[in-house]
Amino acid sequence: MINILLGGLLLLLSAGPTQAQSTGWLQNPDHPPVQVRLSQAGHFDAASRHYPALLEVALDDDWKTYWRSPGEGGIAPRIDWQGSENLAAVNWQWPTPERFMLLGVETQGYQGEVAFPLQLTPEDPNRPIHLNATLTLPSCTTICVLTDYRLQLALTPDEIMDSLQYAYQKALAQVPGPARLVSLERLLWDKSRKQLQLSLIGPRDWQQPAVFIDELDTSMFTRPQVTLSGDRLNARFTVSSWDEALNLAGASLTVTVADQGFAEALSGTVEAAAVLPAEPPFSLAQALLYALLGGLILNIMPCVLPVLGLKLNSLLLRTRHPRQVRRPLLLSATGILLSFWGLAGFMLLLTWSGASLGWGIQFQQPGFIAFMLLVTSLFAFNLLGLFTIRLPHRLNTWLATHSYGGDAGHLLQGSFATLLATPCSAPFLGTAVAVALASSPPVLFAIFTGLGLGMALPWLLLALFPGLTRAMPRPGRWMLWVKALFGLMLLATSLWLLSLLSPHLGLNASLLLATILLLLPLLSALRHHGIKGLLICLSAGSLLVAGGGLVALLTQPYWVNPVKDELTWEPLDAGRIEQQVAEGKRVFIDITADWCITCQANKIGVLLQEPVYSALQDEDLLLMRGDWTRPDSRVTDYLRAHGRAGIPFNQVFGPGSPDGQALEVLLTTERVMSALDAAR
Repeated sequence: MINILLGGLLLLLSAGPTQAQSTGWLQNPDHPPVQVRLSQAGHFDAASRHYPALLEVALDDDWKTYWRSPGEGGIAPRIDWQGSENLAAVNWQWPTPERFMLLGVETQGYQGEVAFPLQLTPEDPNRPIHLNATLTLPSCTTICVLTDYRLQLALTPDEIMDSLQYAYQKALAQVPGPARLVSLERLLWDKSRKQLQLSLIGPRDWQQPAVFIDELDTSMFTRPQVTLSGDRLNARFTVSSWDEALNLAGASLTVTVADQGFAEALSGTVEAAAVLPAEPPFSLAQALLYALLGGLILNIMPCVLPVLGLKLNSLLLRTRHPRQVRRPLLLSATGILLSFWGLAGFMLLLTWSGASLGWGIQFQQPGFIAFMLLVTSLFAFNLLGLFTIRLPHRLNTWLATHSYGGDAGHLLQGSFATLLATPCSAPFLGTAVAVALASSPPVLFAIFTGLGLGMALPWLLLALFPGLTRAMPRPGRWMLWVKALFGLMLLATSLWLLSLLSPHLGLNASLLLATILLLLPLLSALRHHGIKGLLICLSAGSLLVAGGGLVALLTQPYWVNPVKDELTWEPLDAGRIEQQVAEGKRVFIDITADWCITCQANKIGVLLQEPVYSALQDEDLLLMRGDWTRPDSRVTDYLRAHGRAGIPFNQVFGPGSPDGQALEVLLTTERVMSALDAAR
């Protein structure tokens, strides 16, 4: 009996220090998935004047808790130490967190088990610390719970269990240390777009880096777009803030970076920068492939069709000898390439001058539209037989009625096709142009060369295999009708350009010019063919109008319902998007221009058709439209912020798509409805 009592006494004595070194696992009966434990993890360190302690958290299943900067939808754990004795200061150290996305909200924190090293400094090193604190710990799945835990523990110089010291050292190794391997090059702040870009140099090629920035009182930093190049890392953060006038220039930020094998923390001062160029996540090889495909697809866009008709007319009127076919095709392809190089040089000059950039922006200038109107009208009138222009010194004709055989004429056709292609945005084109405008001059010229080669590819293939032209029908009187048809197509293009110019000219001047454009071909027919020719032209015109009306009537269900845009559009305001999403609403962005043919096709073919038209009238949906018909810095900055350099650009925001879901250049009903549903 005495032996039993002595054994029990020894057991209690041996258990006493162990119990004193830890609170044991604490669990709130109202929230059983979470347990916490606070332990003394070492003796008093005279050099650093602190006691090491360890706060451990165990979370069941998919429950999570938060880092010191919790992200968009959380709060950080906190401890109230006010009831403690002989406690002067607490250094709470945080392991490297993870990022979590749930229901469109991004947070930063921990899942499973996490241990926080604590360094507790006593007021009097000769006396123990008596902790009497309250830990408030947030934990979340699809719901969030705040739970309080009472932490009572005495920190004494007694012996400490080896397992606790090991656990403390293990947890300390998970905390990012001071920067030794990584250096911070720059922190750049773009105030207009509320974006922050940092550049890091690592000890080796980056593998799977994670980069975090500590939140400020006025701002949070979302998941960055990271680009890697050897030992260089660039990360771009979008900054969320309630302060519309937020300016981080001059602020000091703490950056945490972790990769395989290390985690470090470093700080830096933010520098003000001009508008940061967009950084689409594409390699140069991908961008060149996109450029080639985008240029190729431009050939089937309605903008280029009249010029392709001119070239077809030219080939039909030539002999079948390969040399006579190959030379004009190669010259036209050269004209395309020269024009794209000219566009590249023009955009490079605009870049150096600080002007806005984009695909088709020249159509924002009335002078350029007037020039294009003049050129298309001359082409049309020449094809319709109104006049013939010949250059002096026996040069080949420039706008010859029969063949466009001169070298200058073939080069001009290629250049003309390129200029007419710029108001059209083909798939892949916007991505390639965006990469080009965000890159160095050599890369810009390389991508525009890819665009030119893509657009010239059909011409080059025919030049490489001129025998294909033998499959084309033999010339005859029918060519006069084809020639007139191409002339009418170019005349329609001229009327479209005049409609773009009408806001600058006024209604009366525009109607007068339109009347002249329509009457001159009729006068030409009267001069060359008399009353009979005039009547034939009027009859042919009436038949064309009637045929067009019949086609429109047969295809009415695809474009005419509804024919009027009665949707309520608000001006583009990037600052309101985040607020609307936070209120549970969706936002549909439409950036368009009157000169953008693809934009008008999307509008008539998709946005004004059911079921999209009704879906865009939902009460929880805000419609914002950016009009790029004329230069607008807000629209330009918005496009650049999203890595675009051309339009159309459509994007959907909502609780399910807080970062925005960009749609394809050519809209489809299914894609728009899917994006709207996902944003809800």
